[in-house]
Amino acid sequence: MNPGIHPAYRPVVFRDRAADYAFLTRSTLTSDKTVEWEDGHTYPVIDVEISDRSHPFYTGTARVLDTAGRVERFERRYGKRESR
Repeated sequence: MNPGIHPAYRPVVFRDRAADYAFLTRSTLTSDKTVEWEDGHTYPVIDVEISDRSHPFYTGTARVLDTAGRVERFERRYGKRESR
């Protein structure tokens, strides 16, 4: 990488408030808020709305949308399309 043109890549804590979950990783994101991590160091913290701990797909609470029969219901209601 060329020096001086890339943002700083440093440790950052991402915190999912909905799931009360946080993890330490590296990122170029910045924040004015900080948090003291388990290792005793202070890191910038980024609050996220959703993570793997609160996302419905990963938690198993996702709803399955029944799409079977939509075309058939449409054709019954409005009739089939005429051939050209």
